[in-house]
Amino acid sequence: MDDVEIELLPPGTALAWGHTPAPRRGPKPGYSLEQIVDAAIAQADAEGYAALSMPSIAKRLGITANALYRYLNSKEELLVLVAEAAWGPPPEPVSGDWRAAVTAWARTLLERCRRHPWLIDLPVRSVPSTPNLLGWLENFLAGMADSGLSVQDVTGCAVLVDGWVRSTASLLRDVNASPPDQVRALSAFLGPRLEERGYGRVAAVVSGEAYGEEGMEEADVEFGLGRILDGIEALIERR
Repeated sequence: MDDVEIELLPPGTALAWGHTPAPRRGPKPGYSLEQIVDAAIAQADAEGYAALSMPSIAKRLGITANALYRYLNSKEELLVLVAEAAWGPPPEPVSGDWRAAVTAWARTLLERCRRHPWLIDLPVRSVPSTPNLLGWLENFLAGMADSGLSVQDVTGCAVLVDGWVRSTASLLRDVNASPPDQVRALSAFLGPRLEERGYGRVAAVVSGEAYGEEGMEEADVEFGLGRILDGIEALIERR
């Protein structure tokens, strides 16, 4: 592929596939692209998605923001490479049972979100174009290869399960961000007021009766996934 065709690709795609751009004039680069991506991930892990700016990453590396543009053409390129590295490769494929395969896929994706909560804030491309992200899709398609569903239906299932992962990860992040003392104080404050208004069911949830002292448990987290899988199973049975 010549340079003209490379320029037509979405930002970061060629770099993610190992394409080496023509060297630029100036001093020899002091960092590799992998080191820059690692620094960006460390920055986001420490301070969140908002910290993924070229100046903040350059500061972490001890260089100027202008110097960072010797490695990358834009922040968008950086975000693509950061997403590719932080999502990482998909889980090992599970054969013989589509439900087990999809469950493993979803759990691993959720684990990556828990490891890097800012991942769910990254822009989502309509079509994945980097090796790891395409590997996730291949893994899902392979896991459901014997389900009897069409490729179009399986792709729709992938979008559905991915949506569950992202919404669940967002919920867990927000819940975990609340200080325990504040949660207890809020529960104590709301409890009697909810009862006064006749909101007994909501009061039970707020008081912890519905979830217990530890809050949301794994069974609660995966409730939605189980219902999605039930729906997919019903779809398969109709085919």
